[in-house]
Amino acid sequence: MKIYAVGGAVRDELLGLPVADRDYVVVGGTPEEMVRLGYKPVGRDFPVFLHPQTNEEYALARTERKVARGYRGFLIRAAPDVTLEQDLERRDLTINAMARDEAGRLIDPFGGAGDLERGLLRHVSPAFAEDPVRILRVARFAARFGFAVAPETMALMRSMVVNGEADALVPERVWQEFSRGLMEGEAALMFQVLAEARLLERLLPELKLAFEHGRPANDSARVLVHSLGCAATERLGLAPRFALVASRAGSGELARMLSERLRAPVDCRDLALLAVLHGEAVEHAAGYGAEELLKLLERCDALRRSERFHELLAVCECIERGERGWGEIPYPPRVRLRRALAAAAGTDAGAVAAGSAKADIPAKVRKARIAAIEALG
Repeated sequence: MKIYAVGGAVRDELLGLPVADRDYVVVGGTPEEMVRLGYKPVGRDFPVFLHPQTNEEYALARTERKVARGYRGFLIRAAPDVTLEQDLERRDLTINAMARDEAGRLIDPFGGAGDLERGLLRHVSPAFAEDPVRILRVARFAARFGFAVAPETMALMRSMVVNGEADALVPERVWQEFSRGLMEGEAALMFQVLAEARLLERLLPELKLAFEHGRPANDSARVLVHSLGCAATERLGLAPRFALVASRAGSGELARMLSERLRAPVDCRDLALLAVLHGEAVEHAAGYGAEELLKLLERCDALRRSERFHELLAVCECIERGERGWGEIPYPPRVRLRRALAAAAGTDAGAVAAGSAKADIPAKVRKARIAAIEALG
């Protein structure tokens, strides 16, 4: 029995990046032998075990063969005679198909190290076409590393879309890869790769994003790329980044449809709708009077959901930067609305309500909040 470190850990070490998780392949082992050595079985579809001390994953070497449509339509064979090269050959990209033995020697049968040096994403074998999720993974890795896609890999991905292989994608798997890609350092590259592969228009038809030769070819794509690339976006979490994307839908109904198709979590969907429905009002808020500011805060439920409202302001700022190419100068609507929210929230509703008839309290509280905002000048 031999044990090899595989996959992302090997790749990231070669790139000089920190390694978060390590996975291992066991060649020549059996489930019974792994259990006897103290490993804990966890795999349902194929034998995977957790190390008794480190809890790291150890999988028996296996092969996969496509026997039916869908991401579950694989016949998996894990046996002692499956070689390391056979196990690596089933992987998606050459940069993910490398291993190190227990002495630290690199095993690279498909040229992954060379592709890392060239900054190239290249598929390992024609079996790549058996799983359409791999198109999304390639786009995500492009966004993570800034790598180019090999021409033969791009051609294969296009054929998968044209031939209907990508029709088997399910929302849960799409969201898993799409959301991870949104959090990468060059998230805009994910959209460019998906567009070149002809998958973007199928996944996100509401956005009408157009790219030619890897560059935005319409205003919607240009604003999205510039928004995702601005420095302010680096500080955003998943929900604001998704809102940046969904804001390109142009209407609340289209943004809702997009969110539902991707099965986006509720926080992502709600922030996206706020950005679509109230983004224009936020943009003009620098010129609003106190009453208009309070109405906007109320429409956005900012007094109850202040954290979400601050996320909305950040989204609107990134969109504005994307539209106008602003640098790191202050964003006036954000400054004014943050101060207005603080003033309105700081109003002592209890003191205002004291001695007032119950029916008069809401109007008096609103009047006090407007006065507090006016006092800001």
